[in-house]
Amino acid sequence: MVREMICIRLPPPAPRANRAATLPARPGAPDPRGPDMSDQPIPPNGANGSANPATGPVVLNLQFTKDLSFEVPGAPEIYLSMRDAPRIDIALDVQARRLQEGQETYEISLQIRCDAKTAEDKTAFIAELVYCGIFTLNGVPQEMLEPVLLVECPRLLFPFARNILADVTRDGGFPPVLLAPIDFVQLWQSRRGQGSAMPVANA
Repeated sequence: MVREMICIRLPPPAPRANRAATLPARPGAPDPRGPDMSDQPIPPNGANGSANPATGPVVLNLQFTKDLSFEVPGAPEIYLSMRDAPRIDIALDVQARRLQEGQETYEISLQIRCDAKTAEDKTAFIAELVYCGIFTLNGVPQEMLEPVLLVECPRLLFPFARNILADVTRDGGFPPVLLAPIDFVQLWQSRRGQGSAMPVANA
């Protein structure tokens, strides 16, 4: 397990603007949304037109939200009494799990917990997200297994988890939590320095 604690401060809440309606285009004017993708020809399978697309050493087969929760224990009073942006404490975990013995297919879990506190140390909100990907490794040497699982795989998942966390906090009535890029190499090296074993479990 890799854990990092991050503290950030959100900007003050801003009023939401109404979304502008999309006006129909003038007759004969080009569609600003671009051409209809349904009218475009479908390219052949594979980058070179072959029936089987090429595979690399790391293949992301599937990505999904395994768990997502958002709580505002003090609602609705917290929205009325909070004058300053809350302080955000973020805990981040990375876990790897082999799905089947003898197979090089793994579930990588990126776990993020976000605790927001007011200046009076009251809980503003709690957000928890477990975002996962199913990866297949092809020909990865044993000595490279750990950095691939704990660095490269979570790095591919992080942008999607970041967007989900920003959306859920914004939809919950707070400024969106925008996580800064995570240095997964530094996290992995820090864990190796502590002498902990790679968190890979079998299903």
